[in-house]
Amino acid sequence: MIECKRVGKEGDAKGPQTIEKAKQGAYVAKTTSMLQKVRNDKGELNGIYFIDGVAYSGPYHEVLSQIINSDNLQLLRDFTLSIGVVSNHGNWFTSGNQNKEMKVLAQSYDWLLFLTDDGLAQFITDLLRTPKKKYQPVKDAFLSSYCTSSSNSFTKKAMRIDAHLALCNYFSENINQIENWFNIISPEKANITDLKQTLATLKCKKWI
Repeated sequence: MIECKRVGKEGDAKGPQTIEKAKQGAYVAKTTSMLQKVRNDKGELNGIYFIDGVAYSGPYHEVLSQIINSDNLQLLRDFTLSIGVVSNHGNWFTSGNQNKEMKVLAQSYDWLLFLTDDGLAQFITDLLRTPKKKYQPVKDAFLSSYCTSSSNSFTKKAMRIDAHLALCNYFSENINQIENWFNIISPEKANITDLKQTLATLKCKKWI
């Protein structure tokens, strides 16, 4: 499942939409999985889930790890790992200087990734400003959508097939470099390799 929320409009400074989008994203992250986050009487983050009406709980990241490494279908069937990706356009600040919106998201998602300015700049340079010939369809679709009066062909909902294939090719050929575009906001002290291993583990589960 992919939930995409765009914050602000061109030319806007940090505006009133920001916290609303953060709250909406946090709500999605907190309500999609059978594993729920709760605070105990000491303010510590615990995870709780139910099997046949019986509650099981413990330190959140310990419970999360147990479920990910479990083969219990009752746990896995209704479990969703939530992954959020944010970037800095004057709304989310930076990974090292988090405003209240990013903190809301960081405590709601299992993983929160921050797309750095360097990563975004490289994407724009490689695909929209000075693309190699094989990536030219991406630039063409973008220009067709935003620099002419024709219908959009480079959006999150619709994209020209040649641009889509060029993007897939770009990501595949540059995956090691692209992984360095992101900082991990949460969990603390985790890295992109940990996330890849987690996803690989979940992919290999027998879900039915």
